[in-house]
Amino acid sequence: MQFSEKWLREWVNPALDTVAFGHQLTMAGLEVDAIEPVAAAFTHVLVGEVLEVVPHPDADKLRVTKVSIGRENLQIVCGAANVRVGLRVPVATVGAELPGGLTIKEARLRGVESFGMLCSEAELGLAATASGLMELPLDAPVGKSIRDYLQLDDSLIELGITPNRGDCLSLRGLAREAGVLSRLPVVAPKIVPVAATHQEVMKITLEAAAACPHYAGRLIRGLNAKAVSPLWLTEKLRRSGIRSISPVVDITNYVLLELGQPMHAFDVAHVSDGIVVRMACEGELLTLLDGQTITLRSDSLVIADAKKVLALAGIMGGQASAVSDATQDVFLESAFFAPLAVAGKARSYGLHTDSSHRFERGVDFVLQVEALDRATALIVDICGGEPGPVTIASEESLLPTRAPITLRTARIEGLLGIVLPDEEVVDILTRLGMQVRQEAAGWLVTPPTWRFDISIEVDLIEELARIHGYNNFPKTVPQAALRLTPLSETVTTEGRIKRLLVDLGYQEAITMSFVEPGLLAAFDPETKPLALANPISTDLSVMRTTLWAGLVKALQYNQNRQQGRVRLFETGLRFVPGKAGLIQERMLAGLACGNLLPELWSNSRKEVDFFDIKGNIESLFALLGASDRVAFKAGNHPALHPGQTAEIVSEGHKLGWVGRLHPRLSDDLGLAGPVYLFEICLDALPEGCLPVLCELSRFPEVRRDIAVLADIQLPADALLAAVKTVAGPELRDCRLFDVYEGPGVAAGQRSLAIGMVWQHPQRTLQENEVQAYVDAVVALLKTRFGVSLRD
Repeated sequence: MQFSEKWLREWVNPALDTVAFGHQLTMAGLEVDAIEPVAAAFTHVLVGEVLEVVPHPDADKLRVTKVSIGRENLQIVCGAANVRVGLRVPVATVGAELPGGLTIKEARLRGVESFGMLCSEAELGLAATASGLMELPLDAPVGKSIRDYLQLDDSLIELGITPNRGDCLSLRGLAREAGVLSRLPVVAPKIVPVAATHQEVMKITLEAAAACPHYAGRLIRGLNAKAVSPLWLTEKLRRSGIRSISPVVDITNYVLLELGQPMHAFDVAHVSDGIVVRMACEGELLTLLDGQTITLRSDSLVIADAKKVLALAGIMGGQASAVSDATQDVFLESAFFAPLAVAGKARSYGLHTDSSHRFERGVDFVLQVEALDRATALIVDICGGEPGPVTIASEESLLPTRAPITLRTARIEGLLGIVLPDEEVVDILTRLGMQVRQEAAGWLVTPPTWRFDISIEVDLIEELARIHGYNNFPKTVPQAALRLTPLSETVTTEGRIKRLLVDLGYQEAITMSFVEPGLLAAFDPETKPLALANPISTDLSVMRTTLWAGLVKALQYNQNRQQGRVRLFETGLRFVPGKAGLIQERMLAGLACGNLLPELWSNSRKEVDFFDIKGNIESLFALLGASDRVAFKAGNHPALHPGQTAEIVSEGHKLGWVGRLHPRLSDDLGLAGPVYLFEICLDALPEGCLPVLCELSRFPEVRRDIAVLADIQLPADALLAAVKTVAGPELRDCRLFDVYEGPGVAAGQRSLAIGMVWQHPQRTLQENEVQAYVDAVVALLKTRFGVSLRD
C-alpha cells in the first residue's frame, strides 16, 4: 500500500522524522518497502497567471505570453497548445533549477526575448509524460511557490501489508497503529450523518445473504457529474497510486483509501427495479469497467437489477451502469461481503482490484453507513445533488461475531519470557480498540470489529509484544541442560554414505520430486503414480516412484553439453501409492556412464561396466559392515538390460536394483553409450556389525587354490558361500581370483579359480589339517553344484 506521509500526519503526527517514522511502522509489523519523495528537487517555480497570448512573429507553433507572478509580469515564449489567457500555470523563473539538471536562463527564441518557462507536469518531475502545460485551479495564489502550494515537500511511503492485516489498508487503520505506537490521539475527520432532502429509495433484495449479510445504499438526485475534482482530492489519490477519473469515482476511491471501505456508484438511469444481491447464473455475461467481457460462473456473487448483472460484487463494476458525464442520479453502494465468498474470485477471472484486495482480507462490518455518509457529504460538496435516506438490507445473524478471548497473565510470561505490568497490558489492548474486562487469572478481551486476525490467546500476546516493542525485550541467553543424542555405532549416517560416493567420483544431484508421466512410466510401468491436482506444468505433473527418472534427465542435460563422463547420485523420497495411503521411502540412487577413469595419458579408455558400478555398491556395504549379508541376484526390471540386471538382497529382503539401462530406453532418450544405474532403499539397509578385537597371529598363513568347472549360469557367490561353511574356523580369506571360458573348457561351462587362506591364531597349521579342509570343500562343491576339479 502506498500513501502520502503528510496525509497520514493529518491524522496523527508523531515527533519523528520520516525515516524514524518508517522504522517505527516496520518494527510494529507494517514493513516499509520504500520511501520516496513526492517530487524531484527543483527551485524558483511559482504560480503564474497568463495575462496575454500573441502569436510569435517568426514561428507558427510558438506564442509570446505575458505572465504575472505577483511581484512582476514576465514575457515568456511558449509552444504549448493549451496556453491561454487566464490560465494558472507553474512558472520557472530565471535561475530556476529543474529536475534533470536544467537551469532556466534568459533566452532569445527566434528573435523574441523569453524570461522563464511555463512548465508541464513532466518538466517538474510529477509525471512521466505530459501533453501540455500543467493547469492549476483558478484560485491558485499567484506568486506562491509551487512546492508550497502543492505541498510537494512530502514523501511517499510504501508498505508491504501482510494478508492478515487488512485493517491497515486505509489511512484510518494506519493512523490507529501509529497513534498506539506513539501514544498519541488520532485526529479523524468529523463524519456526521447527512440529512435526507428527499425520501426516494432504491429497493435492495438480499438473495445471497450468507455472502453479503449487510448492504447499504443511498440515492442522490440531480448531481453535476461534470464537476471538477478539487486539487487536494486528485493529489491525495495520485500520491496513493490512483489516477483521477471523475468526481464521483474519485470520491469513492478516496473513501476506500481513507476509511478502508470499498464503494461503488451506479448510474440510476441504467438500473431497473432495484438492486438484487445474488449468485450469478452459469454463463451470464458482464462487461466490466475496464472493457473486458467475462463469462460468469454460478459460484460468483453479483450485484444485479431485475434484468441484468450490474457488477461483480466486491471486485469491479459493470460498464453498462457506470457513472458518466451525462449522469444525473447515482446510487451509492456500501456493503460488507464475506471474505470467503469473494476470496480467489478476482484471480479466477484474471483480475485484481483495490476492492477485491480489501474484501478478501476482511472489511469492518459496521463501517458501511459511516462510509456512505462520508462519501455523500463529499459528493454534495463537490458535485451538488440531493441525497435521499440510507437504505439498509441486513441479516445480522450472518454477520461475523467477536467472541471474547481469555488472556492469562501466566501465559503472557510463558510465551514472552517477561512480566508485563497489568496496567500496560490493559493500556495496550484498550488503545488497540479492544474491550477488556478483568478476570481472576487475567482478562476477558473482545477484539474490535476491524480485526479479523485476532481469534485466540496467542494473537493477543502477539499484539502485546508488537506494541511493547521487540527492541524493548531484554537480551537473555537461554540456559538448558544439553543431552547428547545416542547414536548407534552400527548405523551409518546418510552424510557418511554421501561422502563415500563423492570419494568414488560421484557428484550429488538434486532433482524435482515431480516428473513427466510418460518418462516415469518407462522406468516404473507397474506403479500408478500420484497425480498432482494443480501441477506447475504438464512435464511435472506426477510424483516420482523412482529417482531414476530425474537422474536420467540430468544425464541427458549433461550429455547435450558435451559431458561424456558422468557420475551422479541423489538421496530423496519416492512416493508410492499404497492401500493405507501414500508411502514415502528414503532412497539412494545413482548412475554412471562414459570412461571408467578421467581422461589422462596414463589412464586406459575402458568404459564403465556392470562390475564397476557393482563394485561401488559393494564398497557402500563394506562401509556399513554388512558385506557378508548382502547378495546380488540376477533379475528382471522393465527399465534395465535383461542380461545385466541384479536385485540387491539382504537376508531375504529386497534392498534395490543395479544394472544397465535398457538399450531401447537409452535410444528413446537419446543417450550416448551404456548407462548403469542403481537404486537402494535407505530405510531397508542392514545395520552393520561392531568390530571385535582380535590378536594378530604370529604364525604363517597357508594358501590353497582350486579351479573348478561349473555351469556358466551358476553364480560364483553361491560357490564362495558354500566354501565358507566347511572350510573351518581358521579360514581367513576366500575369493574368486580367475574366470576362464574358451579352449579347453566345454561349451556351457567356465573355469572358476578360488583362493583360500588359513591361519591359526596360536600355532602352525599342519599339512594334513589344511588338506582335510580342501577335501571337504571339493566334496561339498561336487555334491551340491555338480562341479568338477579342472586338471
